[in-house]
Amino acid sequence: MKFSELNLNDQVLDALDAMRFEECTPIQEKSIPAILEGRDLIAVAQTGTGKTAAYLLPILNKLSEGGYPEDAINCIIMAPTRELAQQIDQQMQGFSYFLPVSGVAVYGGNDGVLFEQQKKGLTLGADVVIATPGRLIAHLSLGYVDLSRVSFFVLDEADRMLDMGFHDDIMQIASYLPKERQTVMFSATMPAKIQQLAENLLNDPAEVKLAVSKPADKIVQAAYICREGQKLGIIQNLFADEVPERVIIFASSKLKVKEVAKALKRMRLNVGEMHSDLEQAEREDVMYRFKAGQVNILVATDIVARGIDIDDIRLVINYDVPHDNEDYVHRIGRTARANNDGVAITFVSEKEQSKFRGIERFLGKDIYKIPLPAELGEAPAYNPSERKKGGNGGRGGNKQGTKKRRRNS
Repeated sequence: MKFSELNLNDQVLDALDAMRFEECTPIQEKSIPAILEGRDLIAVAQTGTGKTAAYLLPILNKLSEGGYPEDAINCIIMAPTRELAQQIDQQMQGFSYFLPVSGVAVYGGNDGVLFEQQKKGLTLGADVVIATPGRLIAHLSLGYVDLSRVSFFVLDEADRMLDMGFHDDIMQIASYLPKERQTVMFSATMPAKIQQLAENLLNDPAEVKLAVSKPADKIVQAAYICREGQKLGIIQNLFADEVPERVIIFASSKLKVKEVAKALKRMRLNVGEMHSDLEQAEREDVMYRFKAGQVNILVATDIVARGIDIDDIRLVINYDVPHDNEDYVHRIGRTARANNDGVAITFVSEKEQSKFRGIERFLGKDIYKIPLPAELGEAPAYNPSERKKGGNGGRGGNKQGTKKRRRNS
């Protein structure tokens, strides 16, 4: 479907034409009409499906047609990180180029001038405020922000915000909003905690759910069947001769990230780490050095699996098997972007075999098992159908095994 077939006004269509946007993505085709109708909406879609435009376009369309106060904040868009807030702000500027709609991005940082600019936008009543939870609450606590006339409340990457511990912040911000409003929630996954949040914030919402896409064909996927204690040895073997320019290693927790990063530094590898314990300025510095090539390897939690645009990642390593299929797709989707090739390797310990088999079933294929380097010792057999959680492994090398899915959330 083309954007011109939707009930968008000429000014919005002119902006889309200037940006050379013609065809809707599936999430846009399904979401835009519901938002234009004034319905609350909960949508499940991955990053990269065009979800930002799916809520920005209909909201900008409605704001541009008037009837909303000129001296008030009319729309609040919540984002989990500064980086995503900046990306939304950039798209907002493009889509609103021909529209009489103002906006301000509100996010953390150590710049006092930036804080004052944000304060000015909030007090003058910018139409659209794009904010991270912590920084918006900082402004709210100072008493000069009026959210009583907000008509639109958007939660982008809601699951990620909850993973980062923002539930109470979101509910606190919602308490400042009028009950009569339109609320839109986008999430990459739909665990129970997101369903509960939706029940608390949304009123009879329309629902849109897109099936999780399979990874791009250009991504070469492989796995090592190993014991937990062999994982660092595999990395040392992989990087013995040459380290690719940009590598992301995903680990399951911030504690594991710290442990792995410390071990890799002992191997004299050029490593940075990314997790929720870092301050915003520290995260920005790590990402800057990684993008600039000053750091070759980034060890990270899923905090960077979504919402970070780096096009030339050569290798993604899953140090731990991701919790579910969606996380696997998000993680390995960091590579093979912008027509580049890429490789994704997953380390599968004995306790993780059933979970990994679930990913293979979702993909509809067996992922190639790389033989373990001989110097690391014997690998456990790949028998996910027989292995219990905490099982004692088995004899033999890497085998394909039989299919069984076990989903951990």
